Amino acid sequence: MFFSVVIPTYNRQPILEKCLRALEAQEFSTSSSVSDYEVVLIDDGSTDGTLKWLAAHKDEFPHVRWFQQNHAGPAAARNLGVEQAQGDTIIFIDSDLVVLKDFLQAHANALVAGQKQLDCDRFFTYGAVINTCNFDNPTAEPYKITDFSAAFFATGNVAIPKHWLEKAGLFDNSFHLYGWEDLELGVRLKNLGLKLIKCPAAVGYHWHPAFKLEQIPSLIEKEIQRGRMGVLFYQKHPTWEVRMMIQMTWLHRLLWGILSLNGALNEKTMAPFLRWLINLGRPQLALETARIFLNWYNVKGVYEAYAQMQKAS
Repeated sequence: MFFSVVIPTYNRQPILEKCLRALEAQEFSTSSSVSDYEVVLIDDGSTDGTLKWLAAHKDEFPHVRWFQQNHAGPAAARNLGVEQAQGDTIIFIDSDLVVLKDFLQAHANALVAGQKQLDCDRFFTYGAVINTCNFDNPTAEPYKITDFSAAFFATGNVAIPKHWLEKAGLFDNSFHLYGWEDLELGVRLKNLGLKLIKCPAAVGYHWHPAFKLEQIPSLIEKEIQRGRMGVLFYQKHPTWEVRMMIQMTWLHRLLWGILSLNGALNEKTMAPFLRWLINLGRPQLALETARIFLNWYNVKGVYEAYAQMQKAS
């Protein structure tokens, strides 16, 4: 098999360097089923000098081919990557993911085992994603319960035959804001009968800066955008399962309404407590605590977008 690792990137040059160097350091077993691999990098209109840096260091990344587009979001970037990919198998990761040296071999092993188990290629492999804010040594982070994901198809670490993506219709470019474009494609893949095979040996470490109070406005904006894109998701797939995913149910409204005291616990009232946790060296706990009001913003965003959709229709 020939792997095409498709990576969209937008203003992430420092961590992108670690991502690409880890992919260049891949090792394969002597009997590996992988004939070769490439890295298809799509620059989504970065303004931080990503392309200039790539051009200056191109000899250090022989597996990398890069393309650029005007800023249009990760769905459009991944679609361009799939269209330009030369491999028969696509691996999606994000540009802030740093993998281990046996990452590609682990996906290959799982794909071969899945083919034998199912006697077909109607499946994809889903690796492990561990969140970390350790920039210097991201792969030192241990697995945490908060790293668990119940998603069927997510582009943080997944390998899938290219022809199934093409048959499903690739990503929907209508998802131009934050959230849901990969899970929406997952619904279409599930409808085609594809199965998920977990591949915990293919580990990727998802880096993000340690939580600070200054990040809260952008996090709130992401939750509002995720609410709007969630309604688009529901428009395409009006099922109870999707309503649960996007938190558009009375249960979520009640849950986050109670936990946030109907919005009384918010970015202003909780700031002193969050700052205290950060000063204690517990930024991750502070972020998880902030989700009390972040989820409330998301639920409100979902219902506001849904009301606008109904009014427009």
